[in-house]
Amino acid sequence: MNVLVIGMGYVGTTTGLVLCEQGHKVIGLDIDKNKINSLNDGKLYFYEKGLDELLISHLNRENITFTTESMDAIQSSDIIFICVGTPKNEDGKADLQYVREVAMLIGRYINNYKLIVIKSTVPVGTAETVTNIIMENNRDHIPFDVVSNPEFLREGNALSDATNPDRIVIGSSNMEAAKMVSELFTKMTAPIVMTTSKTAELVKYASNSFLALKISFINELSTLCDRMNIDIDEISMGMGLDHRIGPYFLKAGLGYGGSCFPKDVDALLTTSKEYGVNLSILEQVVSINESKPLYFIEKVSRTLGELKNKRIAVLGLAFKSGTDDTRESPSLRIIEYLLNAQSIVRVHDPVVTTSMKEVEQFTNVIDTVRDVDAVLICTDWEEYKQLDWSKVKEVVKQPFVFDGRNILNKDELTKVGIHYYGIGKP
Repeated sequence: MNVLVIGMGYVGTTTGLVLCEQGHKVIGLDIDKNKINSLNDGKLYFYEKGLDELLISHLNRENITFTTESMDAIQSSDIIFICVGTPKNEDGKADLQYVREVAMLIGRYINNYKLIVIKSTVPVGTAETVTNIIMENNRDHIPFDVVSNPEFLREGNALSDATNPDRIVIGSSNMEAAKMVSELFTKMTAPIVMTTSKTAELVKYASNSFLALKISFINELSTLCDRMNIDIDEISMGMGLDHRIGPYFLKAGLGYGGSCFPKDVDALLTTSKEYGVNLSILEQVVSINESKPLYFIEKVSRTLGELKNKRIAVLGLAFKSGTDDTRESPSLRIIEYLLNAQSIVRVHDPVVTTSMKEVEQFTNVIDTVRDVDAVLICTDWEEYKQLDWSKVKEVVKQPFVFDGRNILNKDELTKVGIHYYGIGKP
């Protein structure tokens, strides 16, 4: 099929390339000329493992092209995926500005039957909104259908998640349209859930909110483990072996970040209030998550004393490993706390380059930690796990390591003379 993907963020780009893998011809559309030029040159403008090779492969085979020309792209496609961003407004609601603009363009340029698939994370009822906007701009009353097909991609694992999904959720009032969408994924073995658009939209928010709940629960429990001198990782292992709970998202640390969990939890809370329902458990999830970076800094200050003029190395800027995304990253909040305390901050990240003028960034870890009073692990990059910590001990001013992701082996660091502090670790 001829497929158009609108919005060349990590969701849209990944979706387009995976559809190429399924045997379809794809056009990628975005208003950002710099993004389009970069993608047409075979250069991924964001970091996502494995995606750059796939981009070059399908460009060479002419399975995918990228453009900024809306009319031609819409009129030459049979199926249109909406993958534009839905950022959070100040009131917590999802901003549907870009979704609405896309719907207006589709209605204006529609020339024959189109199947519109909403993959962006959107509030309940958005499929109806998109339908109405297209109808208002569709002067010739050309037929179309709107289907909800939420994405469940993890940044850093987007390609794997897109090619090997846990499930495919398709929501529509038209079963024939839903079947057409399912036929796009015939090479995948994941179970397909056919439901209504509203249900599909809520499944996405409910899924991310529940995962945020698991993260906040284990992080809250790690505070108790600190007080009781109990290893939170052993608690997680004991819990995770219960098949009703599972081992995933039970890793204690600095809290969740990124573009999805914070935004989606807030959006679900806002929706619940509009319907007069108080989801108090999710309110606590947000509160717990916001408290973790400050709790971590307090642990540092209790050990080092006053942080003014202390030289601190922060390892990791991305909100998690495998991505260059720093949105809602706990690391940035920790840096903010350190700067407010008038610490001298040095930073390192394998893929992120910061624009913060108040910090000094280094390209290798040893230079970053030289003569520092403490090292703070804020992102779970494999590079930090594999680091020769005996060399770190040789160059630091004071051998204090605060592991905000519990990725290091305390015994190994202790052997080389480093004082190790984890999250919920004895």
